[in-house]
Amino acid sequence: MIKKVKLFYQPDTVSPPGDTLLDLLEERGMTQAELAERTGRPHKTINEIITGKAMIMPETAIQLERVLGAPAEFWNQREAHYRAFLARQKELDNLSKSKDWLKQFPLKEMIKRNWVQDCKSHVADQMIAVLNFFGVATPEQWENGWTKRRLAFRKAMNLKSDIGAISVWLRQGEIEGEKIQCAPFDKKMLAISFHEIRMLTRENNPKIFIPKLKDILAKSGVATVFVKPFKNVPVYGASCWLNSSKALIQLSLRGKTTDKLWFTIFHELGHILKHSKKELFIDIDNKLTRKSPEETEADEFASETLIPSEKLEGWIKKCPSFNAKQLIDFANEIGISPGIVVGRLQHMQHLQHSKLNNLKTKCDWDYLLATQ
Repeated sequence: MIKKVKLFYQPDTVSPPGDTLLDLLEERGMTQAELAERTGRPHKTINEIITGKAMIMPETAIQLERVLGAPAEFWNQREAHYRAFLARQKELDNLSKSKDWLKQFPLKEMIKRNWVQDCKSHVADQMIAVLNFFGVATPEQWENGWTKRRLAFRKAMNLKSDIGAISVWLRQGEIEGEKIQCAPFDKKMLAISFHEIRMLTRENNPKIFIPKLKDILAKSGVATVFVKPFKNVPVYGASCWLNSSKALIQLSLRGKTTDKLWFTIFHELGHILKHSKKELFIDIDNKLTRKSPEETEADEFASETLIPSEKLEGWIKKCPSFNAKQLIDFANEIGISPGIVVGRLQHMQHLQHSKLNNLKTKCDWDYLLATQ
């Protein structure tokens, strides 16, 4: 949903308060020189106020109230409205010169998803809508704010990837994550919850296991959000800290089976537990990019948490050739979904990617995301 903002009337033009002052002088038959004498202000200052070159200061507003009767608050508000109008006009002019900045973002999709308003007929207004989405004042501030995040982009993907679309996806996750009520982060409670989360892998219905997952993690201080990715942006998940006591894991629901989802969940939780609160981590499906040490460690954490290697290797030795019954029995023994075991064996090349995929849980993520 687009964030609702209280709207105020913004006229196309605002006359300077000097116009009103001049009207009052003419109405009273008073000259600028006489007003200067009565207020104690220099004649030059009165003339510059009338021509819009000088501002009506608060003390001048009080003097005008004494001489002309119009309240000082009237003059102060008139001046404030005029200066605000000039500032907004200057901003619109500057934004119009930077319209190419918008081209890096998937604007049509952002509008379609109701993340920003459709202002395509006015480029500057559309830029303001996108700036509001990111919570920054100018394109320059956006560039400065995302400089640190580009390090995470470089770690996760090659430089040719769509940074604009990734940044939009990440920002929407932040917006949704900030709305989630969480207890203060508790590392011990999070670690204890892993057993309960692993048991959720055996639930096939995402409408059941996703709310439960969110609730379990929120009690440990971790907000969990699901944001559909953009086309040609192969992001699985991301993790960061929204503040010192609240972490965020963001998931894209790429793919049609849950084994990758559960691996990504524990991968991101590995970052939360083991790595710096100052960093953003992005899990990208990019086989051409060498993984950072942190990403490799998060992979190992997810693998070991879901299926302890000691138990897996012991089982493989006893069952060198796998069938569905043996695999299901092993999954039941360690309390996890059989589909995750299938995915692990395929990744280790112990099982062909075409084998036993019927044991994986398939889900209609698009339908789920549409109902959230």
